[in-house]
Formats: sequence, C-alpha cells, structure tokens
Amino acid sequence: MEPNFTPQPMKKIILFTGLFTFSLFTSAQNAALKSKIAQKAASLESKVITWRRDFHQNPELGNREFKTAEKIAAHLRSLGIEVQTGVGKTGVVGILRGGKPGPVVALRADIDALPVKERVDIPFASKAEGEYNGNIVPIMHACGHDTHIAILMGTAEILASVKDDLKGTVKFIFQPAEEGPPEGEEGGAELMIKEGVLTNPKVDVIFGLHINAQTEVGTIKYRPKGTMAASDWFKIKIMGKQTHGAYPWLGIDPIVTASQIIMGLQTIVSRNVNITESAAVVSVGQINAGVRSNVIPEELTMNGTIRSLDSKVQQMVHSRIKQIATAIAESAGATADVSITNKTAITYNDPSLTEKMVPTLEALAGKENVLLTPAVTGAEDFSFYQEKIPGLYFFLGGAPKGKPTSETAPHHTPDFYIDESGFMLGMKAMSDLTIDYMEMNTKKNK
Repeated sequence: MEPNFTPQPMKKIILFTGLFTFSLFTSAQNAALKSKIAQKAASLESKVITWRRDFHQNPELGNREFKTAEKIAAHLRSLGIEVQTGVGKTGVVGILRGGKPGPVVALRADIDALPVKERVDIPFASKAEGEYNGNIVPIMHACGHDTHIAILMGTAEILASVKDDLKGTVKFIFQPAEEGPPEGEEGGAELMIKEGVLTNPKVDVIFGLHINAQTEVGTIKYRPKGTMAASDWFKIKIMGKQTHGAYPWLGIDPIVTASQIIMGLQTIVSRNVNITESAAVVSVGQINAGVRSNVIPEELTMNGTIRSLDSKVQQMVHSRIKQIATAIAESAGATADVSITNKTAITYNDPSLTEKMVPTLEALAGKENVLLTPAVTGAEDFSFYQEKIPGLYFFLGGAPKGKPTSETAPHHTPDFYIDESGFMLGMKAMSDLTIDYMEMNTKKNK
C-alpha cells in the first residue's frame, strides 16, 4: 500500500482553499442573519414606538423605576430570556444564551427619568410627579432614556428570534439611576457592577447608545478614546462672621468672599488648562446663604460641577479649586472647607474595539452617515463598565430630518423632543454589533 503523501505546496493550496471556502460560507451566513434582523426590526418598529410612548407618559426617577422594571422583566420573560430583577435596586438583567459557543456581549440601556416639567405638546406628554430629595417634583424623560429602554427591548426580541444562530451569549442590562441616585443612596452602573452584573456569565464587551436631539435621524456619531467627560461635584463651605448689614466692617462677609472665589475658579480653565489638548469645565450651580436682606450671614455653601476629559487635568482642577478657595477665604479673614466627590469617570471608547466595530455601523447606516464627533462635556456612568471591560458608546440621531439642530431643544430641558423614526436604526445597530463581534471572536479562536 502506497503512503498517502501530499506535497507541501499542495497542502498549502488545500488549506488556503478550505479557509477561503469557510470564510465565504460564514460571510453568507452572517449576511443572511443580518437580513433576518433587518426584517424583524421593521416588523417591530410600531411596537417599539408604542413602548416608548408608554414609558414617556409614565416616567420614574432613579432607584424608583418599579413599574418600568416590571414591564421590562415581563417582556424579557415572554421571549424565554433568563431574567434577574432587583439588581442595583431596580435594575433588570436578561441573559440570552445563543445556540453556539462564543463571547458574552452586554447591551445596556438606562431607564430613569429626570425632575423636569414637560412642555412639549404631544399626546403622550408626562403629567407624572414624584419625590426627589424630599420634594414633590414633576417628572419627565428629558434625556431620552425612554427611547433607550424601548430600543433595547426591541433588540432583545430581535436577537431572541435568531437565538439558535447566535455564536455566544447576550446580556441585556436595563440600568436604573444613570442620572444619579437620591441623596444618601447608592445606584447606577457602579452599584450594578458591585452586585455582579458583569459576571455569571463574565462579560467580554459592552455596547451602548444614546439618542441625541442635536443629531439628525439616520445618523450615528462616535469617537474613540475620551468621548464624554468625567463628572465631579464640589462643595465649598465658607465660614465668616455674622453682622448687621449696616455695619459690614464688624463682620466677615462670606457672600463677598464667595463672589471672589467664583471669579477665581474661572481662571482654572482659562489659565491652567491647555485647551488645545483637552477641555474642562468648572461651574457653580448653587449658592445658599442668609435669611434676610439686612443681615450678613455667618456661613455660605456653594455647589458646582467639574467636567474633564483627561485624568491629569482632572486632578489638577481638583487641586486648584482647593488652593483658590482656601487662599481667597484666608485673605478675607474667612475659612473655606472644600470637598470634591467623583461622580462618573471618563466615557472611554476602547480604540481597538472602536476601529473594529465602526465598519459594522457604516455598513448599516452608510459611511456618509457615521460621523466622527468631537468629545462632549456631558457625562455618562456607562464609563464605569468601560473601566472594567472594553466598551463602545455611540450617539443615535433623534432630530427630525431637515430641521436645523440649532433649533432642537437640548437634553434635560422641558422642550426636549425626539423623532421616533430613528428607533429602527438603533435596534439594528445594537443587533449587528452583537453578531459581528461574536463572528470576529469566533474566527479569532478557530
């Protein structure tokens, strides 16, 4: 019997041909899967809009999203998805195990509303009220989290419909309190991570989107590396000496001292930050002092926010706030106690992951509609997930086509409005990112 011998060059040709054939086969499979996803997304569009309107009309504040969570959990269960509730107080997590082995991909939506009174004339406008830090306030989904919930619920239904074709596991994270928990409570992404949302099964990568009222429908914006700013809050308590308003020389005026400190803080960005390399913001948003017009009070408290896109700049700003406040207070004969609280980290899109996944978005929306965007000084606690695992966070257009974005109301305002025709692109983007990442990881491990 002659030995079965294949010359070495022939072996290479056979191997190459096999790999090429396999690649064509898997590409065809992926294209077929995306076609199914597109068809399912189209069939779900009206359903997703109905969900969104219901959430918009019935908003709930952070750590109080009880009814919202119930609706999300019920929908996930109806799809046969494993459901965990009460994660991070009111968060809901769904686990969809695909028919084939592969990575664990997390998709995240935030679910809380804001203490804002709606002014938009729409049939499903919010009339809700709730308690916020001891006060009864109007509530509105003034940042688009209602759209995030509905889009991710639709994405869950899409991916559940192609479960057997999925090469891995999907973890759907519906997160409460992105805007921050009530005073004295924990919440948001940080608490969900603490309670194990990125484990059991261990998550490999996370994707998230944010609807944007200043981006036209059909458009996606992204940025590698620092995309949204770190957000820190500061409090400065100034102690002076109380006196009659008619005799200011007998006291130490904390209000005048605070005025000087506020002006001093403005020099941090204008004189200490290299604005050609990185942006930063220092804003005072609240001042509390005094009880009547003819009494100079003994103390004053001011609160503000710091935004930064670089950790070194962040630390420098913290240091300068303390130096300026204490030195100016001392020069006036007063004292200043400064405390700074880290709220969220920099939303940092992993450069390698971003480079690999942007072609998915371009293939879906068209290269001309996937735009590199400047960094923004808004903040997002999605950043906490990105500190643990690679993540990509992008912006989905929500402004009506043809309307100048300068005329659309900003987020967190009473006139905030979202065009619902962009929801289908959001569902397809989250779905396609998931299957393409799984496909890349499968090929990598072969």
